[in-house]
Amino acid sequence: MTHLLFSYGTLRQPEVQVALFGRHLTGSADAMLGFRQRMIEISDADVIAKSGSRWHPLVEPSDDPADAVEGVAFEVSDADLVNADAYEVDYARREVALRSGRNAWFYGAKP
Repeated sequence: MTHLLFSYGTLRQPEVQVALFGRHLTGSADAMLGFRQRMIEISDADVIAKSGSRWHPLVEPSDDPADAVEGVAFEVSDADLVNADAYEVDYARREVALRSGRNAWFYGAKP
């Protein structure tokens, strides 16, 4: 099955895609409306090694409906989602409606 996975952070990096999925992903520009972005510190050594940074972005709902987080909606398989879940250890996978009207998975704050 094919899914859309919206990335606003390190999943857009070619080296992270190759490390996780064994290839570069195909996607298109899109945005999460009504969200804002901030940086958080990651402590997982494997994630830091793959991404090259201990600071990663995190999105959260905004009180300003004009706020938007730009990113890329990638086409991924069930297996790709499993690999992304294993990588995104400090995040929880959720669904969101994008500016394009399509629904996609994204990684946000854990509950």
